[in-house]
Amino acid sequence: MPIRIGRRFPSSFASRADPFSDLLFNSLLGISLLFFVAILFVNPRTKAGDVDYKAYFVITVTWADGSPDDVDIWVEDPLSNKLWFRQREVGLLHLDRDDRGMEDDQLQTASEVVESALNQEVVTIRGVVPGRYTVNLHYYKSNSGKPVAAVVRIFKLRPDYRVIVDKSLVLEREGAERTVANIKLGLDGEVKTVDQVPRRLVFSQ
Repeated sequence: MPIRIGRRFPSSFASRADPFSDLLFNSLLGISLLFFVAILFVNPRTKAGDVDYKAYFVITVTWADGSPDDVDIWVEDPLSNKLWFRQREVGLLHLDRDDRGMEDDQLQTASEVVESALNQEVVTIRGVVPGRYTVNLHYYKSNSGKPVAAVVRIFKLRPDYRVIVDKSLVLEREGAERTVANIKLGLDGEVKTVDQVPRRLVFSQ
């Protein structure tokens, strides 16, 4: 007579055990799925570089990171309002960031000094007045004694996005003033013309 090793369970027990295992597995799968969905909602994906300015136009000026030199932006609107660092809000023009080179770019924390090497000025135009806008750069203070190369970009944000001006220029010495662009807007806010005819703003205030 053959010897049988182990214990054999009735088939009725196996049929009862299989549904229980399936139920347990499906429950764990459902909980895992809910946990994954919750993570997606807690950490939504963001678009890189997607900044929502509440403005119609944005003007940025950048020059070499870490440069000690001070470059200023001047903007005149069709109503002869002039925006500059001592008049940061006029009409619909706003100087959102005035950069003075490396001055005031250090922050003392409890443990260390944090320094920002970025040199950038930002202007927003928060409405549309038809007519001519003039954008100038002024080499306000030279701490290096050298020319400064700057990049000026003017973006139209509403109702559609596009780059109007993307220009590099060199300010040769302290006190130099250069016209970046004269932009004429129509009644609908659309850009009609862009030119670089020199116009002085800094010394005609």
